[in-house]
Amino acid sequence: MQAFVLVGVGGGIGAMARYGFSLLVGKLWLASFPLATLLINVIGSLAMGLLVGWLAKAMPNWAAEGRLFLAVGVLGGFTTFSSFSLDTITLIERGEAWQAGLYVVLSVVISVPALYLGLLVTRGLPG
Repeated sequence: MQAFVLVGVGGGIGAMARYGFSLLVGKLWLASFPLATLLINVIGSLAMGLLVGWLAKAMPNWAAEGRLFLAVGVLGGFTTFSSFSLDTITLIERGEAWQAGLYVVLSVVISVPALYLGLLVTRGLPG
């Protein structure tokens, strides 16, 4: 139960940070290109790499609770793309580059159409 609370609190913090960052970028960037989402994904992925790399080097036995709060919670709430990026690199570092490539391709090829399907289903429902 404690793990769920740590992830939930961290996720709330990450989600609020994402929303705030999106508002800020939206005020500074008026074009239709989704710059805020791109920046959030890049910043979150960089932060995940720094966090995981630092923890592995400086604190190899760091408490699972801290990892749950920071990596899964805060960064997961900020952007799940950081987890996607970490999973991809982990597969590559394990020598499973073909699985990493498959993971990347399937994630995009299935997720984007799945979102579109969800939109089509809900838009077709009487209102």
